[in-house]
Amino acid sequence: MKSAEDMQQVAPATATAAPASSGGATHRTGKTEKTEGDNLPWVEKYRPSALDELISQQDIIHTISRLIDSNALPHLLFYGPPGTGKTSTILALARRLNGPNYRQMVLELNASDDRGIDVVREQIKDFASSRKLFSRGLKLVILDEADAMTRVAQFALRRVIEKYTKSTRFCLLCNHVNKIIPALQSRCTRFRFGPLEQDQMLNRVQHVIQQEKCNVTPEGLSAIMRLAGGDMRRSLNVLQACHMAYDEINEAAVYACTGNPLPSDLRLMLNWLNNAPLQSAYEQILALQQAKGLSLLDMLTYLHELVLQISYPPPVMNFLLAEMAALEVRLAHGTNERIQLASLVGVFKQACAMTEQFQNEKDKRMAMSAK
Repeated sequence: MKSAEDMQQVAPATATAAPASSGGATHRTGKTEKTEGDNLPWVEKYRPSALDELISQQDIIHTISRLIDSNALPHLLFYGPPGTGKTSTILALARRLNGPNYRQMVLELNASDDRGIDVVREQIKDFASSRKLFSRGLKLVILDEADAMTRVAQFALRRVIEKYTKSTRFCLLCNHVNKIIPALQSRCTRFRFGPLEQDQMLNRVQHVIQQEKCNVTPEGLSAIMRLAGGDMRRSLNVLQACHMAYDEINEAAVYACTGNPLPSDLRLMLNWLNNAPLQSAYEQILALQQAKGLSLLDMLTYLHELVLQISYPPPVMNFLLAEMAALEVRLAHGTNERIQLASLVGVFKQACAMTEQFQNEKDKRMAMSAK
């Protein structure tokens, strides 16, 4: 006779989840066996570890490699949009300088958190002034998001950089170089990291797809590239989120996972704005927004790209772009979305009236010239 405990061990309970679909996307229904490294975000898991593994900014990589080889590495200032390889480059540089145990010779701070003068006086100064036993080479202080540092802290850092140049190199990473004081900029060699080209990103994303065995359709891959906008970090985060949520990563899955409006919805919205009566256009766009759970700010951002593809008369185009920019500012300040949606519809109706007036005047001039 088997005891109840033995029977429970022989016949463990199993549970299965029923598949669900949303907007043409099929949700993920099963779990795969985890391996070492699966708990890491793919951005970290597939981060390049050497300078020659970086897929972009080849001119910058070549220049930095030559500076390292000639033992003439200056203080560095990397700036540019997010996800363009600034952090990966500096970490690969640190490995190149100090080998596998580079962490002992690196102080890495996120200046958006550690942004005050106390950090400069204590952590940075203590690290720069100390000497590491059994370690040779240059120490490296990495200040990520340095544009978030207070001006007082930046002025204090200026003197620290000068004092400890013999043993320490400072690398400032930021998105907006104009927020770094000129005194710091003049002490560093500046490198601008531009957005990645799509073909550069595509090769890397396809490598991750193969390694992780993702089921991605061509339309889904195109959507990921489109939404990333040259940001490698964003493309991998979107890919990982979609892989966790859906069995098949198609265009609908990508847009549903990120909460962005589908291109077909945007084209429909633009058609209503240009052709439907004001009240009807407002109600239809509001219904679409509520049904899909879309933000008007996101809709406005991608609608702007479609507007630029339409051949409005120049005065009308100038009017539309200016009004859409003002609308974006109001939305960013937390105004009521329904009121701003009504304003958007009104702007387009005024643009349609301006276009009609412009065309009538053009027809009159042509008729007069024909006489």
